Amino acid sequence: MSIVKEFKEFAMRGNVVDMAVGIIIGAAFGKIVSSLVTDVIMPPIGFLMGGVDFSNLVITLKQATVDKPAVTIGYGLFINTLINFLIVAFAIFMLIKGINILKKKEVAKPPEPTRPTQQELLLAEIRDLLQKK
Repeated sequence: MSIVKEFKEFAMRGNVVDMAVGIIIGAAFGKIVSSLVTDVIMPPIGFLMGGVDFSNLVITLKQATVDKPAVTIGYGLFINTLINFLIVAFAIFMLIKGINILKKKEVAKPPEPTRPTQQELLLAEIRDLLQKK
């Protein structure tokens, strides 16, 4: 089997295509969440904390010199990223929870046994009497 044919079979499998669509949508969703956190959630939190801009929160380990930039730990950006992660994780949790609820509804419960009717009982008695003869 040629490499091209094998690759075509691999690439055209349903799982691979579904995974590619999921990755593309996930990347777009990540950008939306990043914008939500950076542009909508963090400004009010910073305002409530006295006008703090989280993207500028750093711990300076070494001051900048003429030829070298400062060495800093950007914990404000880390806080933004952490909030991004929590929002994405919660959204995925809710999505999976919704899918699981839909799957439970799809699983059909077996029909409960019904009580035999009077006619079925009489027919069963007739059958049993005929089998004894």
